[in-house]
Amino acid sequence: MKETLPSYEAMMPVVLKVLADGIPRPLREVFDRVCQHYAFTPQQLAEALPSGRQTTLRSRVGWAKTYLVKAGLIAQPKRGICVITARGKAALASGLPIDNRYLAQFGEFVAFTQAPSEGAGNARQIVAPLSEQPQPDQASTPQEHIEQALAAINRSLADDLLAEILGLSPRFFEQLVVDLMVAMGYGGSAQEASHTTRYSSDGGIDGIIKEDKLGLDSIYLQAKRYTDRTVGSPEVQSFAGALDRYKARKGVFITTSGFSREAQEYVGEIEKRIVLIDGTRLTALMIEHNVGVSTRQVFAIKALDTDYFSEE
Repeated sequence: MKETLPSYEAMMPVVLKVLADGIPRPLREVFDRVCQHYAFTPQQLAEALPSGRQTTLRSRVGWAKTYLVKAGLIAQPKRGICVITARGKAALASGLPIDNRYLAQFGEFVAFTQAPSEGAGNARQIVAPLSEQPQPDQASTPQEHIEQALAAINRSLADDLLAEILGLSPRFFEQLVVDLMVAMGYGGSAQEASHTTRYSSDGGIDGIIKEDKLGLDSIYLQAKRYTDRTVGSPEVQSFAGALDRYKARKGVFITTSGFSREAQEYVGEIEKRIVLIDGTRLTALMIEHNVGVSTRQVFAIKALDTDYFSEE
């Protein structure tokens, strides 16, 4: 069972306690000491945000630090260095819960939580303190909220992609598979590097694509559209047999459904290299490589450029 990680708010007093001795500490040391306090398991330490670019714990410790800095409980005298302030020591001595509600008493923090007024240029409007705003997931940081929303949008898009694929012809699906491989960087352009085999006599092969632009090797493709069944070991074995007829060593079997456990075990036991791509992975790759999708809107999340502020 997956263990729930503490929220960034729950980490605020722990971050302060790590700094309680007044010694300035690098943020990486603060993070290590917070992890030691909680005695996180390797699985918890490795848990990543939906984007995979940062661990959940580093995100939450970082946001706890940011909120404490904005409220004046922590100062950063130098880049990457944290030290507790008199206000922070007073917060620990008060014995009160240190969370967003506590931080909302400080004007600096309230200013930090203000939202820009739409269409008002640089003007800003006061919003309710964070503790009074509806928050569906109190554990999540703002970055996590964004990434969770993006993941939900992509899950919905994946469902739409599968519905579209299943509504079109098998021939279209075969071409889609080739287009995806080209988009992933195999063989160069669609005209030069790939082709679908003849629909009536493919011999168990639905497409052939060059592995590289020079055509030093080829990858053979099989594409199956299924909705109510998984691809079993016999079908994957048949595909492997088709590779033998072409004296091929590499193949990709793509389906809109899934593969049985026996099929997955079979490809791990044979000498040939056969990659199995199920419907979930297929749509994820289509979204990642912009096949059958287009960008509707772009949001830029900006961070401090530390190199710019270096005087070395």
